[in-house]
Amino acid sequence: MLPWTVIGLALSLRLARSGAERGLPASALQGDLLFLLDSSASVSHYEFSRVREFLGQLAALLPVGPGALRASLVHVGSRPHTEFPFSQHSSGSAVQDAIRAAAQRMGDTNTGLALAYAKEQLFAKAAGARPGVPKVLVWVTDGGSSDPVGPPMQELKDLGVTVFIVSTGRGNLLELSAAASAPAEKHLHFVDVDDLHIITQALRGSILDAMWPQQLHASEVTSSGFRLAWPSLLTADSGYYVLELAPSTDPGAARRQQLPGNATGWAWTGLDPDTDYDVALVPESNVRLLRSQHLRVRTLPEETGPELIVVSHTRPRSLRVSWAPALGPDAALGYHVQVGPLRGGAAQSVEVPAGENSTTLQGLAPGTAYLVTVTAAFRSGRERALSAKACTPEGERSRAPRPQPQRTGGREP
Repeated sequence: MLPWTVIGLALSLRLARSGAERGLPASALQGDLLFLLDSSASVSHYEFSRVREFLGQLAALLPVGPGALRASLVHVGSRPHTEFPFSQHSSGSAVQDAIRAAAQRMGDTNTGLALAYAKEQLFAKAAGARPGVPKVLVWVTDGGSSDPVGPPMQELKDLGVTVFIVSTGRGNLLELSAAASAPAEKHLHFVDVDDLHIITQALRGSILDAMWPQQLHASEVTSSGFRLAWPSLLTADSGYYVLELAPSTDPGAARRQQLPGNATGWAWTGLDPDTDYDVALVPESNVRLLRSQHLRVRTLPEETGPELIVVSHTRPRSLRVSWAPALGPDAALGYHVQVGPLRGGAAQSVEVPAGENSTTLQGLAPGTAYLVTVTAAFRSGRERALSAKACTPEGERSRAPRPQPQRTGGREP
């Protein structure tokens, strides 16, 4: 009977997992999901209606419930606007209806301002957000923004928010790859507005994975750190966690961090590249005995480059820039080359795809000193830059014709 008992237990666990992914029971999954919708005038009414329908269909597939997943919708415009808070709707169909009823706000595309507002909403009790549950942001954009996106997005990720980005095709690959959670290929989607339905199931699965940490696991792994997440095992009143980290080859160099019982995540930074680390999560409870959880995480190799910038083929109005290609786990996503006069003035930039390591800069001024900067963007979201000086030669000056000696037809008398 023992083998059948084991098989029955395994089958029960599998059914429980698959049932939770369908939304049953909803209490098995908890998290706060914020939809950030570009509602500015840069989006046509047709595009807005297609994106709104996509988000509605996505919400209908999620296990929304009071004790499970909660959803909120925030508009991007001149000023951010909350369509509905986390606590307003208690089912996926109700969220779908609310999204379908949302009207376009128009105005400027101040995405950075909306992201700062979203950070407040994701952690504000007044907005229905809950402490100690996974946080996920789904940003749907046409690719443009009137204000910087990088700093506020990094603040969200530093707080443990998982960021998914859906671009309808006109976004900058390097900027959006850096803004999305790592790895970018899992968290960033470029889709035509009429084909959004293609990614609905995949995005749903990724959102559920981000909101359902069954045990200690690592994400956002880079060459210098990673983020840890675990299920809610304690409360603030029932105990605390001790988190231990040590290089696998040097257990004596362990680092420890004590965290409150309502914590569900922590980020380790300042680590060595290409190194195995052993992690232990030890729950200390005065209510019940809980087993510690263990994990081994390997940091990525150090991302280096670009290196050795070479300037050649200098002309009065152009020059060629080459560089040693970047090195890393997957090399670079691409390069951003910027050139501007050393004495000040307008700068110009060129995007160079991965696999290429040179470009020709045109439209320069003769006899001018420039600063050329090559930036490599990696899948981890980090960037490496190198600069060099270059000078265009003076243009050819027009020369006055030489005076010709006068000739006479005969001798003077």
